[in-house]
Amino acid sequence: MEKLQIALENNPYEIHMEKGLIRGLDPYLEKADQTLIITDENVDRLYGDSLEAGMKGRESQKIILPPGESSKNLSMVEKILSKMLDLGLTRNSRIIALGGGVVGDIAGFCASIYMRGIPYVQVPTTLLAQVDSSVGGKTGVNLPQGKNTVGSFYQPRWVVIDPKVLSTLSKRERITGIGEVIKYGVIYDYDFLTYIRENFEALMNLEETVILAVVKRCCEIKGEIVVEDEKEKGLRKILNFGHTLGHALEALSNYEKYTHGEAVLIGMYHEAFMAKKMGLLDAAYFEEVAGLIKKTGVSLDIEGFPREDLVQRMMRDKKNKGDKISFIVPRERGKVEEKLLLEEVYYIL
Repeated sequence: MEKLQIALENNPYEIHMEKGLIRGLDPYLEKADQTLIITDENVDRLYGDSLEAGMKGRESQKIILPPGESSKNLSMVEKILSKMLDLGLTRNSRIIALGGGVVGDIAGFCASIYMRGIPYVQVPTTLLAQVDSSVGGKTGVNLPQGKNTVGSFYQPRWVVIDPKVLSTLSKRERITGIGEVIKYGVIYDYDFLTYIRENFEALMNLEETVILAVVKRCCEIKGEIVVEDEKEKGLRKILNFGHTLGHALEALSNYEKYTHGEAVLIGMYHEAFMAKKMGLLDAAYFEEVAGLIKKTGVSLDIEGFPREDLVQRMMRDKKNKGDKISFIVPRERGKVEEKLLLEEVYYIL
């Protein structure tokens, strides 16, 4: 079993990764008086029985959400919290977030605000969730005006990763996760970016040795960043590469046209292109990053979105400062920096 320590000063925890671990959840429930599983219809159909089989007879309750970003809203939060109260969950109860990023975000948010906080366990079942969203304690839901505008920093008690569950992912879901994988190479570790490029087909095909190495390295990188900057006051902002434009594209298309990872891939391409046009990024490295992004096959065309609409949507981003939009842009191999822009965006995007 691979074990990674997220050594936060307050609320440290471990990530455990092993094939078949979804059938061994009992130790992670510790002395919980009750257990509530929050999942979605697709994941429950595939893995709900396996997870419950690994709980060694513990009784549990379950909330099953409709799949997709449309479930990630305050109305659903209220329904979940009401159900938690009806079930009599206490501060000694435990929530299991079984699913992808949407399930992890909303389950973590409900855990953070129910009785001012109860423990939860992340059991991510998508590549995106395993390499990114299950680690770091960001929770939240969307408002019509923007993504993740309501949320909290609330660390899980454990993150339990079973790479075997990735075998049921569609090609589109694999590409969604690879968007976040590429991000880690660009923002932090050029050697890792090289590894991704050299093993791209194996990664797409979820070959065991490659997927284990990729998930582990992404978790290591995010863990290092979160330990240094848990509440996104400085270094953690680099994780937003591709997300400023990506979130705007998601919102403007009502979360229907793109998966999150697809939007991030598009965002990374155009934000890197901005950096090149501003003279911050050399053409050779831009082509290297752009070439890897293009390997995913995601259309990078954003001509259908008026620039004014994109800028206005990005102006609502919670990471902005004053009247400037916060972009994370690559500067050199394995390094990025924040740029605050506004008028320039109309000419360089």
